[in-house]
Amino acid sequence: MTSQPSGLPDHSWLGAPIDARPLFAPEHTALMATLRGLAPADWREEAVPGWTVRDLAAHLLGDCYGRLARGRDGHPEGPSFAAGETLEAFIHRINQEWVDAHRRVSPAALTDTLGLIGQQVVRFFETADPDAPSTGVSWAGADPAPLWLDSARDLTEFWTHRQQIRHAAGQETDPDPRSLALVLDTFMRALPHTLREVDAPVGTQVRVSVEGPAGGLWTATATGDRWSLAEPGVRHPDSTLRLDAETAWRLCTRGIEPGTALARARVEGDPHLAGAACRIVSIIH
Repeated sequence: MTSQPSGLPDHSWLGAPIDARPLFAPEHTALMATLRGLAPADWREEAVPGWTVRDLAAHLLGDCYGRLARGRDGHPEGPSFAAGETLEAFIHRINQEWVDAHRRVSPAALTDTLGLIGQQVVRFFETADPDAPSTGVSWAGADPAPLWLDSARDLTEFWTHRQQIRHAAGQETDPDPRSLALVLDTFMRALPHTLREVDAPVGTQVRVSVEGPAGGLWTATATGDRWSLAEPGVRHPDSTLRLDAETAWRLCTRGIEPGTALARARVEGDPHLAGAACRIVSIIH
């Protein structure tokens, strides 16, 4: 990847860029295998509160169409904000409207259409410029966001929804560490935004350590203007929050609440800073 193009906002505080492009094809293949392996009854199981597996598949199709419309086709039309509507309320409303409109579509038709449209999304990302400006990522506090972050965000959404479908069908989280490592790396880009209201001396460092083959270390440093992932981490940060990978991704997607994650965590150093880091959320919530 290249350095930040002239005239675009400085996103260095988000840390080193992530290249999610090579993982869209295998993620799409895994999603299709998951959907085609479902039993008829699985489609009626609740995948997320209020949505069945069939509903969640319809939502994924809507995500694919939306990405192609705004990213590939430059299509200017679509839903708009209602008066006084927040981003969160707007996203939840239009997602629900899409799912409701697709209740008449069968699981077989949804699967076939996702197979076709999902491949087009794969091709779009494989040829996209990762440094181009793109849609904002609100949970990271980046608007506009570089495409590398926006595309990685999309990859995490596809991956997360696939796990929710697997869980609804009685399966465990996909153990492949390659995809989970990128998902966790993307989710942790929310750490500076999570800590934005924490008043700490310049140089204070908060580290999140995720254990296991998909894990890693992410250190946010107070710089005065904001928290940043770009500063070198010290050997002994002021606070370290240690999580297992399953707890980490579920926390970031609010599959579990911060208090539950904190009870499972190991904390070293300042517990208040660790508690603040544990409020991380990497979805529009």
